Amino acid sequence: MRKLLYGMNLSLDGYIAAPGDNLGWSAPSDELFQWWLDQERAIGLFLYGRRLWETMSSHWPTGDQQPDATPAQVEFARNWRDTPKVVFSSTIDKVDWNTRVVADDAVAEITRLKGEDGGPMRVGGAKLAGAAMRAGLIDEYAIATHPVLVGGGTSFFTALDSWVNLNLVETRRFPGGVVLNRYETSS
Repeated sequence: MRKLLYGMNLSLDGYIAAPGDNLGWSAPSDELFQWWLDQERAIGLFLYGRRLWETMSSHWPTGDQQPDATPAQVEFARNWRDTPKVVFSSTIDKVDWNTRVVADDAVAEITRLKGEDGGPMRVGGAKLAGAAMRAGLIDEYAIATHPVLVGGGTSFFTALDSWVNLNLVETRRFPGGVVLNRYETSS
């Protein structure tokens, strides 16, 4: 059975994007970017909602060809292109870069994918991750908290029907006051 991971950069008040989808506050240090890259290398399948897919696919297909790309960004772009991806959307019909589209019930498809053999999966996109969270499908959370309050925007967490108990498995500090906490769901 595959594990499902959900992780993002967050503001201290729990948002992954400020109003207007502003991400200017969340630029990772080189050290944090390298940590995310190391995590991404272990992922066997990326699961994206439409909005995050559009963000990722607008940059990473050629991210390694940018004149100012760091070695970690070059590797991230190559890894992103090579890793299989599923986009959950009823409005997108054409994708590229080792990707397929699923327009049907996301929770049913994620449940099916979890039952397969293979490397861990990472879910991305607040709405898609929220559906997986409410269905109890997420096995691990990685939260890189930035010392900023943005006051609103897109929340990392969703409303739940019941509590989810977590076990802290890692805490790490990064430059700029960023603190990473990694949690596994309790059985």
